[in-house]
Amino acid sequence: MNILSFSDCRANFVNLNSVYMKTNFSMLFYLKKQKNYRGGDIPVYLRITVSGNRSEMTSGLECDPLRWNAKSGRQDGKKEDVRSFNAYLDNLQSMIYQVHKDLFDSGEVITSESIKSRFIGREVRKHTLIEGIKIHNEKMKALVGREYAIGTLKRFQVLERHLIAFMNDKYQITDINIRNVNYAFIKDFDFFLRSTNGCANNTTVRYLKSLGKILRISLSLKWIDSDPMFGYKLKSKNVERSFLTEDELTKISEKKFLTDRLAQVRDVFIFCCFTGLAYSDIEKLSLANIKTGVDGKKWVYTNRTKTGTRSAVPLLPPAIAVLEKYIDHPHCIIKDRVLPVSSNQKMNEYRAPVKVL
Repeated sequence: MNILSFSDCRANFVNLNSVYMKTNFSMLFYLKKQKNYRGGDIPVYLRITVSGNRSEMTSGLECDPLRWNAKSGRQDGKKEDVRSFNAYLDNLQSMIYQVHKDLFDSGEVITSESIKSRFIGREVRKHTLIEGIKIHNEKMKALVGREYAIGTLKRFQVLERHLIAFMNDKYQITDINIRNVNYAFIKDFDFFLRSTNGCANNTTVRYLKSLGKILRISLSLKWIDSDPMFGYKLKSKNVERSFLTEDELTKISEKKFLTDRLAQVRDVFIFCCFTGLAYSDIEKLSLANIKTGVDGKKWVYTNRTKTGTRSAVPLLPPAIAVLEKYIDHPHCIIKDRVLPVSSNQKMNEYRAPVKVL
């Protein structure tokens, strides 16, 4: 290690300090007595503090406590050995400030540990936002059907695509060090969802809550030091859902379509209306779920996909008519299903052109 002159080190320190004096970064040298100290020289340690968090390391020097000035963090005296000793600490301090500057200039998140690691040549492993989402999604995928619904997994998969699109649009990147995710990043992503993606308020809130889960997991893994979403306001709005009248349902039921696929989408929708079951519940229904109740009529017995609760629904005549229509359908026979239900994406796509009212 080349030792700079005392005046050069002081000049470097002043220049660097003027650049960073407004940040929450500081450092000091101090004597660290061992528990079994019985006199003699004491190791000189360096303490780096960033936003209240500390990291320490030895300077490699020792000093007599009687010659140490705690206020200046240097030895007292003017002899050549004292000047050399203090110049070494000045040089070390200047190097630490340079590491801080390098991290700042490269856009890295600055912590006391990252400064120490960079200085001693042991970089802290970087984790990324998309890495965190992919790990989460792989674990969730393994638990679909037991602890999670497939729809929940798909929401996190869509979140990943939205984040990649946002980062590409905003920063021309497809991933980011998770330590660089801050309040401004979240606010800009919020705006991106509402503007560029055209998401409604409640949809945006759901995606941000999903992002919050990823960040909290990262916090528990110590990938980040604090939750950047802490204090971020998320508020869903009450939505008044319209409903169909009996006359409107009749018109939909009697509508003639030119293609079978649209008729199937309509029939699945009608079955949902007359049973109150969701798409995820209808999609998995088999003949084993259709049983005769104590009243001698047909009922649907199933566990609801979203809540896992047991459900028993009486089948009204319009619903029974839909079931009988597809009893010999190839899809129902091969897949052991009561209805030929397409994927959710196809259902929404085919439903768009259906205008009967």
